[in-house]
Amino acid sequence: MPAALHAQDAGVVVARVVNREVNTGHRVVGSVMPIQSSTVGTAVDGRVLEFLVNTGDAVKARQPLAKLRTGTLEIELAASQAELKLRKEELRQLKNGARPEDISEARARMLAAKANHKNSLTHLNRLKQLFERQATNQTDLDDAAERSEAASQNLLALQAAFGRIEAGPREEEIAQATARVELQQANVELIEDRIKKYIIYAPFDGYVTAEHTEVGEWVSNADPIADVIALDHVEIVCNVPAEQAVRLQQNKDVRIEFPELPGDVFTGQISQIVPIADSRTRTFPVNIRLKNTTRDGRPVLMAGMLARAILPTGNRTVMPLVPKDALVLNGSRRYVFVATPDGNAERAASVRSVPVTLGIADEGLIQVSGELKAGDLVVVRGNERLKDGQQVVLNLAETTSVSVGD
Repeated sequence: MPAALHAQDAGVVVARVVNREVNTGHRVVGSVMPIQSSTVGTAVDGRVLEFLVNTGDAVKARQPLAKLRTGTLEIELAASQAELKLRKEELRQLKNGARPEDISEARARMLAAKANHKNSLTHLNRLKQLFERQATNQTDLDDAAERSEAASQNLLALQAAFGRIEAGPREEEIAQATARVELQQANVELIEDRIKKYIIYAPFDGYVTAEHTEVGEWVSNADPIADVIALDHVEIVCNVPAEQAVRLQQNKDVRIEFPELPGDVFTGQISQIVPIADSRTRTFPVNIRLKNTTRDGRPVLMAGMLARAILPTGNRTVMPLVPKDALVLNGSRRYVFVATPDGNAERAASVRSVPVTLGIADEGLIQVSGELKAGDLVVVRGNERLKDGQQVVLNLAETTSVSVGD
């Protein structure tokens, strides 16, 4: 394994140039495409009350894009919530049972009816004795019998009422009241869910690319509200000739160039090789995915940008490779700093810049062409502040392995 050496005084790290047999590269042209794209619509009819974003704005997942008017629904929700409160109180009343004073009142009514019944029986018996001695008539006796029967039935009714109050509500009554509460709770949740649909949210982190409505407009179910794209990762979509497509492998590293970004080096991985050719060009779509970054609050890679992918589809040959961090980019210039140890001092070295031409990407390394050979030490950290001829001190006692090939 090659070694990475820390140059403590200069604060740099170096790694060795390695030779490896790799495929040479072929350039193909592609376009930057968002990893996700969505035309966000409304699930309900309504009038736009607020439109909360502008074209180009960055948005987070579940961030509101627009709000529709919900005045009528708010009134319905308040009424439904009041009904739910009533149902809950009814259930609570049933579960609590009768109050002590209600039980006392029912007992008193029952005892009064019992006394009245006893008195009516006594009166009836007295009239029967008088009737036997012919001291009263049949009408008075019948009236007394009727009042006694009424008092008996009233006593039975009040005894039953007292028993119900004392025993408390039946399980069926509590179950029915519970069901009424659950039904009303569902009604409240239904209205709340409808209200949520009157707020249109961003489906994922991304950027607004189009507005399809304005405040005050009426929108119908499924009408578009805004377009949102995700750019935290992007895909480069290239059309590749068949002779190159058959030599590609999924997840293989690919270096990408952008004419608008000459000072940056980008590498991605092949995410898809679509196995059907375009009927006109006989080329196969190849998707290369890479992580995007932001600069000054905007994504560096924007949808529609021209990209040039260097695909590893050429002949295999031995080439020098260096870590990506060894590259110093200055406009269109690309170079690395080579550290040359001083033979007179064990840890002393000087650096010089070597212009390079970039080739393919391979397992975290970049193939380069220039005045380099295997074993040369190239600076991979701290190189942005070095100058030609600058002296550095290599601490050979503190070396760590870096996986850059054999």
